[in-house]
Amino acid sequence: MNQHDYLGCSRRDALRLGTLGFGFLALQGMLSGTARAQQAAEPMAARAGHHAARAQRVIFLNMSGAPSHVDTFDYKPDLAKNNGKSISGQFRQGAKLLASPWEFQPSGKSGLWISSLFPNLQKQADKLCLVRGMQTDVPAHAQAQLKMHTGSFQFVRPSLGAWTIYGLGTTNRNLPGFVTINPPGGTAQQYGSAFLPATYQGMPVAGRNRDTRGLNEPVANVSNARLDREAQREQLDLLQKLNKERLRAERGNDEIEAVIESYELAFRMQSELPSLLDISKEPKAVQAAYGVGGEDTDAFAKQCLMARHLSEAGVRFVEINQGGWDHHRNLRNDLAESCRKIDQPIAALLADLEQRGLLADTLVVWSGEFGRTPYAQGTDGRDHNHKGFTSWLAGGGVKGGFSYGATDEHGIEAVEGRVQVHDFHATLLHLLGLDHERLTVNHAGRDFRLTDVHGRVVTELLA
Repeated sequence: MNQHDYLGCSRRDALRLGTLGFGFLALQGMLSGTARAQQAAEPMAARAGHHAARAQRVIFLNMSGAPSHVDTFDYKPDLAKNNGKSISGQFRQGAKLLASPWEFQPSGKSGLWISSLFPNLQKQADKLCLVRGMQTDVPAHAQAQLKMHTGSFQFVRPSLGAWTIYGLGTTNRNLPGFVTINPPGGTAQQYGSAFLPATYQGMPVAGRNRDTRGLNEPVANVSNARLDREAQREQLDLLQKLNKERLRAERGNDEIEAVIESYELAFRMQSELPSLLDISKEPKAVQAAYGVGGEDTDAFAKQCLMARHLSEAGVRFVEINQGGWDHHRNLRNDLAESCRKIDQPIAALLADLEQRGLLADTLVVWSGEFGRTPYAQGTDGRDHNHKGFTSWLAGGGVKGGFSYGATDEHGIEAVEGRVQVHDFHATLLHLLGLDHERLTVNHAGRDFRLTDVHGRVVTELLA
């Protein structure tokens, strides 16, 4: 039917054509309702994304405390030239530029400039995708960490990991979909699920030595010391029967649903989780490569090995937390120590993932909540800087040996290729096969998403 015919059609024809559209909308609604029902019935079942995924899983290396970008991954030769000079603008009165105490070298075939603080990561330079134009909203640790994890520092919102599991589910029913290793106290919101079903929140795992046995038992009470598996199953069946009767009386109570699912998951985890978190059975050469047993590297090396085990076994989102980056003073000693703790373990993790054929579809993310000032605080420190900093990605469909964006000549503010946190999140979700504008949940009468009403996919980072 051409336009003339359509404009001249009878009222009966118009109604007939219109009802086809209404029927399509109804079908869409029924199909989406069916999908939601299936998701509610099996909240952790693996699901397809919105488009072909480049990454199947994430390992997020969270550097809490804000690493100094101008001393690590953002080479600024002008900072050395102008060392000690006062700077103008909206900065501390009398602030003077502080040159990095460390040399930078072009690394790998790509020639990425990386600080001598990371001699091992320099060897992995061709795997790294440096995002040097990062910006966030506020230069306050707690708020900026919330922004990096949930997309908002003002309201309680689901975390990046929770959104990932909500969108994709998990591939191993015996394991949680989202695990956070060594989370600092008081940071549950960073791995929480907020108004998403509680099933999608992260499971915290201890990451520091609790006793002489090290990290081999980082989850308390995984196994039952009093009941065998058959007796546990009988006990659990009774509890689940009572829980389901309560759920029928309180339809839509996601807390009860989460309890039911968590009991079942805890029962299943007994068969798999303890061995995954036990790194003592790794070959000695592998442990040595990661830095297990090293004076500075031991704790983080064990966490990286645990993350590899969990990712390899089907955990969709693993976060490792390393604090101690808030270097307002004693920069030369303390920043060097922080970098020694992570350099060898992260380099080994990247090499190990590649050797196992996992790096291509594992997205490794390294980031703090913001950066540091290129001018001095005191004589040997740097203050907070949210206007420009560096994060990096590796594997999972991003360009290796690549740098995107730039801060100004001294590293004060991002001036090229600016990437806000919402853009960063949109890009991570895109790599996982999720459209950040379509990954929504209706809550309190409106649709919410990780990126709120902002965000763009930074296509320049994609391989």
